[in-house]
Amino acid sequence: MGQNMPTGRGRKNSIRYMIFIYFTVSALAVILLTGVVLYLQMSRQLTLAVQDENQAVLGQINRSVDSYLRTIMKLSDSVYYGVIKNADLSAEPVNSQLTLLYDNNKDSIANIALLSKEGELLEAVPAARLKTELDVTQEEWFDNTLRRTDNLHFTTPHVQYIFDSNENQYRWVITLTRAVEITHGTSTEQGILLIDIRYGSLEQILENITLGNQGYLYMISNDGELIYHPKMQLIGTGQMEENIATAVGYRDGSYQERYGGERREVSVKSVGYTGWKLLSVTPEKGLPLNNLKMRLFVVFVVAAFLLVLVLTNTFISSRITIPIQKLEKSVNAIEAGDLDTEVYMGGSYEIRHLGRSIGDMAGRIKTLMEDIVTEHESKRKSEFDTLQSQINPHFLYNTLDIIVWMIENEQKQEAVKIVTALARFFRISLSKGKSIITVRDELEHVRNYLTIQQMRFKNKFTYTIAAGEDVMELVSLKLMLQPLVENAIYHGMEFMDGDGEICVEVHREDDELWFRISDNGLGMTAEQAAGLLGEKHHVSSKRGSGIGVKNVNERIKLYFGEDYGLQIQSEPDEGTVVRIHLPARLYTETEQKERI
Repeated sequence: MGQNMPTGRGRKNSIRYMIFIYFTVSALAVILLTGVVLYLQMSRQLTLAVQDENQAVLGQINRSVDSYLRTIMKLSDSVYYGVIKNADLSAEPVNSQLTLLYDNNKDSIANIALLSKEGELLEAVPAARLKTELDVTQEEWFDNTLRRTDNLHFTTPHVQYIFDSNENQYRWVITLTRAVEITHGTSTEQGILLIDIRYGSLEQILENITLGNQGYLYMISNDGELIYHPKMQLIGTGQMEENIATAVGYRDGSYQERYGGERREVSVKSVGYTGWKLLSVTPEKGLPLNNLKMRLFVVFVVAAFLLVLVLTNTFISSRITIPIQKLEKSVNAIEAGDLDTEVYMGGSYEIRHLGRSIGDMAGRIKTLMEDIVTEHESKRKSEFDTLQSQINPHFLYNTLDIIVWMIENEQKQEAVKIVTALARFFRISLSKGKSIITVRDELEHVRNYLTIQQMRFKNKFTYTIAAGEDVMELVSLKLMLQPLVENAIYHGMEFMDGDGEICVEVHREDDELWFRISDNGLGMTAEQAAGLLGEKHHVSSKRGSGIGVKNVNERIKLYFGEDYGLQIQSEPDEGTVVRIHLPARLYTETEQKERI
């Protein structure tokens, strides 16, 4: 029988083993989290360094490409302003001058040509004639150049197809065109100056650029046409693809994208006048943190931490036996919901400190739960008070009297209108006890109220409600607008003879939602306006809903926080403006959170 009972030494070893496992697992989680955080931080820093380096390289390349293109643009200016604009083509040919300019720049350009607006070749160097089967006036670039006379136009790379060549070679070019004024005797007409840029000269600037490990550079036009890529032929034959559709929408800066199942760092730089975009791409596997040496370093650091913690846990677990069991009982009691339990604080310093921490935590949890209960009760009380004030008998009786009078006077259409408005008014007022509704429903509610009051006080006031469709499905607090327009009617326009105006406007500013209720009534002093939101309790009006402005303000702060609420601006005889500030949240998301 004695052999079946566990010895004290056996119990100690068992407890020590369990404590060792718990502490080790906890420490492992902490170390792994630390390792992940360290890895992510290092990855971020190295990524930022790669982005900065790529931006610097792009800036240098951009300056080179821009300088090259501006050289071509200056050549275009020289041809136009130095040769064509000052020449009378009916009296003197300009072929020799064009030849001179071509010879000085033939390493960069393939052709210089002057075309009439009818598509006739007037001058060309070194090309001799247009292809007979080609009508250049039907080309898209021809029409665009004539329509946008103030601009220089660059095409994407293409095989030269306009001129007959004696070399029987297919040359890749980028064509620059501009509208020019051609003189024939005493008359002038519009024409086109065309310069074919050798694609190879631009390619030389880009092809020898290296961007770290496995990085590369490519360039596209503003409409998504590929201008340069280190694997241009593979893309042209469909053997490879590039993320051009997404890149078109990029602005200058750095981005992370996923393409072809791989995350990539992309930097973008626009090329001056042309609108072309230079893009550098660095695959994730090309980042410094992803190489083998860096990964081994991270593994070594984590392993060193683990070794130290295992040795420490072994020492601590050997000192902890019975106290941890008693502390465990206290924790189990707290876990079961008994937050008033007395937490054991005996044993070693570490156990006492842990017990004290658990006791403090239990106290904070208890306080937090009490606060939540208090807040919940306060919110429910506010909701109850609001619902209690929603249906004012005097308003209902007066409305019903109007309906009876209309029916007796055979004003059936008006009676139907006011009955419909009243039904919709109470449908939204009740709304199944909900505290939040959409902006659409809140505006509908106040519109029905204003319709009823407008028919009651004929020729007393007019109203407008303005809101864009982008705010209609956002969250609003129920019965928020009615008290404000009610005040405008009963207090702002009570002594007016007519021409009263009430305007309700709603607009969104980023993550903020603003309501604006304005009237041209009697207004009030700044002290009176401040008093509406002061400490005095609201006294229900026999004519109104009984929901005061202060109540509306407190309900907004209760549901959305202290940063939101009402703002009142008013001057005597100038009217009143009330602004409501709410967060711009979708109703569907907020409703789901409340259900949870």
